[in-house]
Amino acid sequence: MLTRRKFIKSVSAVSAGCALASAGVYAAPKNKTLRVLGTHVTLQEAIREKAQQDLGLDLIFEPGGSSHVLQKAASRPSSFDLYEQWSDSINILWEADAIQAIDVSRLKYWSEINNLTKTGRITPQAKLGAGDAPYKILNVQNDGTLGDQFTGQISFLPYVHNVDSFGYNTRSVPQGTPYETESWAWLLDDKWHGKVGLVNAPTIGIFDMALAAQAKGLMTFKDIGQMTRAEVDQLFDILVKYKKSGHFNGVWNSVPESVNLMSSNNVVIESMFSPAVSTLNKMNIPVSYAAPKEGFRAWHGVMCLSSEASDEVQENAYEYMNWWLSGWAGAFIARQGYYISNPQRSKQYLSQAEWDYWYDGKPALTDLMGTDGSKVVSKGGMRSGGSYQQRFSNVAVWNTVMNTYEHSLARWYEFIVS
Repeated sequence: MLTRRKFIKSVSAVSAGCALASAGVYAAPKNKTLRVLGTHVTLQEAIREKAQQDLGLDLIFEPGGSSHVLQKAASRPSSFDLYEQWSDSINILWEADAIQAIDVSRLKYWSEINNLTKTGRITPQAKLGAGDAPYKILNVQNDGTLGDQFTGQISFLPYVHNVDSFGYNTRSVPQGTPYETESWAWLLDDKWHGKVGLVNAPTIGIFDMALAAQAKGLMTFKDIGQMTRAEVDQLFDILVKYKKSGHFNGVWNSVPESVNLMSSNNVVIESMFSPAVSTLNKMNIPVSYAAPKEGFRAWHGVMCLSSEASDEVQENAYEYMNWWLSGWAGAFIARQGYYISNPQRSKQYLSQAEWDYWYDGKPALTDLMGTDGSKVVSKGGMRSGGSYQQRFSNVAVWNTVMNTYEHSLARWYEFIVS
């Protein structure tokens, strides 16, 4: 069936061909602009400058808060060419028809991407993790839904990822033992009453609190990655009581805010992201990043192609996607504690000391520098939770948009303002 959009597109193509023929040798210059919408995690100026230099593209980065950019992308696919955020945004974007399938035959390094996103397990013995493990929503099925069966069409490019937990100041909170004594239950321990901070993100903070409540024995979940309405209500009834008692002393919306909460001593333990821990350590504040015995909360970055992207824009987008997996970018983000989905290609851009520390979980042979050139790891330091494989073998739950999302969102804001 010839739709109006296809008709206009075909007429435009014929008109362009006629114009080219009549002009003889003239051809319009290729548009090398690419608009990327996402968060500050990957939309960093150093990355933009390097990619522009390597690809000759005019990259326009538009970073913003997670909920803001997701809302914009879902409602206005014409406002971006590529979208970068987390895997828990995929179902929303796909159902809104805001993104289109990516053809793996155009991904130069697809065969190098490891099994974490392809099968859900980085090793055969690894835990799958509850919730939206990326492999469950990676492949576009023949009926147009998302699933785990490979078809050659995917909903996102798997690239940056990490596991998250909580950080604690060892001047106040005694150093624990990774995977043995460190526990999500610490976030609800009366010892730290009035000194606990939380991330103000409904699809992230809810799992931190659910893991804490379950670890403390306050409640259990049949499936923590897909809570029922009754379980959501029970969880927030517990949390509101803690909040009204003064147990929590701050919520944060950005990494700098989480750093400020800890550095000002307003909190001694809080939900944290890896770069915040590194920043505090550079400030000589001894913050440990927990490896909870219950497992980590994991996230996976997604790079998505706008449903409105033209053929020319797609060509630019695939160049950029392939660049991200070509090595340099993976090494860059490793220095802030993040992983890339084909790490072996980035190894050549890392020193042996960097690789040993960030990926193999070994003691740092030398002081290690971060993305800004300042020291983030002292010689002899060891990464919390060990190696890449060990950390991703212990995932409790993935960031997820649950079926009860709307209800949990309302309860989350009730909790925040209580």
